[in-house]
Amino acid sequence: MINVIGLGYIGLPTALMLAAHDNEVVGTDIKKEIVDNLKGKKLTFEEQGMEELFKTALSKKIRFETAPVATDFYIITTPTPYDAKTKKIDCSYVINALKSVLPVALEHAVIVVESTVSPGSMDNFIRPVVEEYMSNSGKTIHLAHAPERIIPGNMVHELLTNARTIGADDETVGEKVKQIYTSFCQGEISLTDIKTAEMTKVVENTFRDINIAFANELAKICREANMNVHEVIRIANKHPRVNILSPGPGVGGHCISVDPWFLVGEYPYLTKLIYQARQINDSMPEFVLRRIGEIMEKHDLHDFSRVGLYGLTYKENVDDIRESPTLQLLESMKNHLATGLKVYDPMVKRELVQNQYHDLDAFLKDVDLLVLMVGHDEIKKNFSKLNGKIILDTRNIFPLEGCYTL
Repeated sequence: MINVIGLGYIGLPTALMLAAHDNEVVGTDIKKEIVDNLKGKKLTFEEQGMEELFKTALSKKIRFETAPVATDFYIITTPTPYDAKTKKIDCSYVINALKSVLPVALEHAVIVVESTVSPGSMDNFIRPVVEEYMSNSGKTIHLAHAPERIIPGNMVHELLTNARTIGADDETVGEKVKQIYTSFCQGEISLTDIKTAEMTKVVENTFRDINIAFANELAKICREANMNVHEVIRIANKHPRVNILSPGPGVGGHCISVDPWFLVGEYPYLTKLIYQARQINDSMPEFVLRRIGEIMEKHDLHDFSRVGLYGLTYKENVDDIRESPTLQLLESMKNHLATGLKVYDPMVKRELVQNQYHDLDAFLKDVDLLVLMVGHDEIKKNFSKLNGKIILDTRNIFPLEGCYTL
């Protein structure tokens, strides 16, 4: 039996996928509301393909609890934030989950940490907790690290098809973990040591962050030089060895915008490029705000209450608001003279910010300048409703001429 600890964006689809492929699974989360919803056959967030996966898992062997159960295989998927000042990882959620598991874990149980951690975190923070418990209890517990590799919006498909990395300092333990993941993973599974597994995950997201930062810096240069950055990138990418990503209003989510800081926090004197990339990407919401001001001045607009931000999530077609560029922009406006700026996102049902709308038509009726922060399918299907609006397209999704870009 497999006990998945933490039923958030990573843990829940992982638990469902394991169950759907004939593993006996218990999904555990300390939040009773989440567990009660799942017991009542109600998903806790929206994701393409999750409804079907949920139904399949429920027809197999899966149940949901608020406390860990006694078994010999655990997967921990709790959050790993970072300290905003030191940029170092905060492993407290993982450690708390670990401490809840150890007392009920069976002899020779394997505990797999899927949470993304900075290189060395397993040795520096996780392993000492396990070793102290083994010393006091006389039990033997094994550790492994299998960093998640999925992205909101495409989680189900990527769980099935993405390559995986399993880090274990004991070959027998690594093979046991690989056998579990092979039950559903169609991608290549690489076995390595724990520290290398930690590093590969952080490096993957850091590479993308640097690429995006290059695109965002190009956007600023092209704005200064009165060029279309998207045309520049389109042509440059025709070179067979060039693949520049797209600029945007900022970098959000809990991976690309967070993982590079783990390296900066641990190696501050060796991460000059990584640090600068983070600074560039974190500056983009402010850059968007300046562009809004320029466009308002050009059109003799003075009322920020007639400006609307479309999109609160960090990417299209998901309800994930973690590190959202829109929320970063709104935060930067707290001390700004502008007030009344309107916000709408079809994926965010709960009341999250001031002046938030829950109906597209009502939102569009009340704004003159529309800022496209996220390219949800909904807005792409309703471009005809934007006639007559001044548009700042930060995602390069609007198909007609006449709108402003970064």
